Amino acid sequence: MIRPLSRTSLILDIIGAFVLFAVFTPTSVVFYAPGNLSSTVPEAVGIGGLVVAAVLQCGAVAIGRLAPGIALAVAWLGAIVQMAAGLGPLPINVAILGVLYATAAWGTTRVFWAGLVSAFVGGIVSATYISFTNGQFFSAGIPSTVATFVLLAFMSILALGSPWLGGFGWRMVLRWRVSRAAQALAEIATAEEQERVRIARDMHDVVAHSLAVIVAQSDGARYAAASDPQVATEALGTISQTARSALSDVRMLLTQLRHRQGDGPQPTIADLEQLFAQVRQAGVEPRVTVDPMPPGEPPGAIQLAVYRILQEALTNAIRHGAGRVVDIRLAWLADRVEVEVRNEIAPAPVLGASGGHGLVGMRERAQLVGGSLTTGRDGEEFVVTATLPIGAAQEMPVATGGDA
Repeated sequence: MIRPLSRTSLILDIIGAFVLFAVFTPTSVVFYAPGNLSSTVPEAVGIGGLVVAAVLQCGAVAIGRLAPGIALAVAWLGAIVQMAAGLGPLPINVAILGVLYATAAWGTTRVFWAGLVSAFVGGIVSATYISFTNGQFFSAGIPSTVATFVLLAFMSILALGSPWLGGFGWRMVLRWRVSRAAQALAEIATAEEQERVRIARDMHDVVAHSLAVIVAQSDGARYAAASDPQVATEALGTISQTARSALSDVRMLLTQLRHRQGDGPQPTIADLEQLFAQVRQAGVEPRVTVDPMPPGEPPGAIQLAVYRILQEALTNAIRHGAGRVVDIRLAWLADRVEVEVRNEIAPAPVLGASGGHGLVGMRERAQLVGGSLTTGRDGEEFVVTATLPIGAAQEMPVATGGDA
């Protein structure tokens, strides 16, 4: 009976119904009511009935989207009050057209068909009421009276049915939108499934090989420990290096689950200069400070995370920044890398600062490699700060993340 409707939409409907009442009720009273009053009904009673009918019909418009079925019943009650007061068609009856539109556009299946039946029945009732309250219809003879009645009924049904047809058209538009949205979701789900299949294939080709090496080396170290401790030590070193490489590959695959990547090599910190050159071409000068420098080759997953975070931060600076300079600081410490990006912003809030997809993506990318990222204003600057753990992996001169 009652549809979910936002408070803003309901308030707008109520305001619209009030405006409708304020405009058409005085018009009906001044220009139409005196001439349409039945001779058997006192004028005061007729005008009072008009006001009551106007309140009911405009009230039905106010709840037309919220409860189309209830609105239709209230509109019928208003029409009955209007006829009981001896009143013919009035400008305020425009509200009934709005209610019929609502039944077709937003009503349930039962209310939808009830609106169509109401358009036909209402047209016939209106024609019959006008015919019997106006004695001139019967003074021209039966054939002329029947022809006039049929024409009047046809015009009444057409007038009431037109808004219902308009609502039916909008109902079809809403269904088409829902169908398109469902189709889009299905296409996204299919694409995601294909991406998972690709990542599963990478997992088998890359990570499974690393795990097989670890198992073989660990078995060899266990058997050689008693006779040749040096062989066991070398095997443990191989296991450690292979495990770190496999961990970097796993993090890369997890990153791809969230951020769709191509099949080719992924960008590394060696590609940052090319990124900075693209930023300079866009009119923004990146001032880069790297202190200290990387002590070795960082894992591929960490390099990709640094690259993507800087890429998104610089993109935001180009789109929303007020200055022409962006300060970038990279600190490659023993156990972590710290990234900081600062740029001037306009007095208005930065678009997406409280939940844009780009900032959410940067934060999730940092979390996937075990780090953290924060964003926010600092005076007249917008600051992106990230901390990504490295551990002992930077000591190993391997970077397998770009091969995943």
